[in-house]
Amino acid sequence: MVSDKIDAEVLDAAGPGLRAVSTMSVGYEHVDVQELAKRSIALGYTPDVLTEAVADVCIMLALMAGRNAKQTSALVNEGNFSWAPFLFCGPQLSAPSPSRQRTAGFIGFGRIAKATLARLVPFGFTRCVYGANPHSTRQGSNDDSDKELADRLGLTSVRRVDLDTVASESDVVFVLAPGGPSTYHVVNEEFLRKMKKMGVLVNASRGTLVDSDALAKVLKEGGIWAAGLDVVEGEPNIPADHPLVREPR
Repeated sequence: MVSDKIDAEVLDAAGPGLRAVSTMSVGYEHVDVQELAKRSIALGYTPDVLTEAVADVCIMLALMAGRNAKQTSALVNEGNFSWAPFLFCGPQLSAPSPSRQRTAGFIGFGRIAKATLARLVPFGFTRCVYGANPHSTRQGSNDDSDKELADRLGLTSVRRVDLDTVASESDVVFVLAPGGPSTYHVVNEEFLRKMKKMGVLVNASRGTLVDSDALAKVLKEGGIWAAGLDVVEGEPNIPADHPLVREPR
């Protein structure tokens, strides 16, 4: 099982002999864990199997978004090789930044986020801000762990902050929190409007965390530079005329 919904109806059909449910996914929001607990059914999942692969995808998406990869690929596919030396320019990761204080922002700061952060250091990122699930009961940051991580990676600082600060301070925001009702549309129009004009949004978690209509609107208006999306709300039923499919950035 990867994403099949496991709820009371399915468990009733399985009968009292069911002892375990196993999913090959990192997340398990498609499983009613409370229902499993009531029935003393064990849950198996694979929290670390995709950590390195998804971190690589995050960097790839950030590079592609910052380098206008969709636009340039479209020109090549059209056979249009006109002189456009600045088409690849933007808040790209692979060239020296005008600022020596690049900041990586994360919504969700687990294994994948930390693996992504480690990959960002050679691209000149010196600071990290992160916000966890906005509905989390955990308060404050673990200062010792944050300082230890900053020291190990050679960063100026790693700080847990509110989501408004993640939006306003980050050059690239990586969305890597679990899916589910508590994180639904956590990246909405208000969040996007607080991002830097040259900011890049990367979502490699669940499509439901980002309001697609709001993102398409803000991209069209030039509110942020670009977005790199591994997931989109409603997938796999994404039509060719979807506003994010049609959006060049």
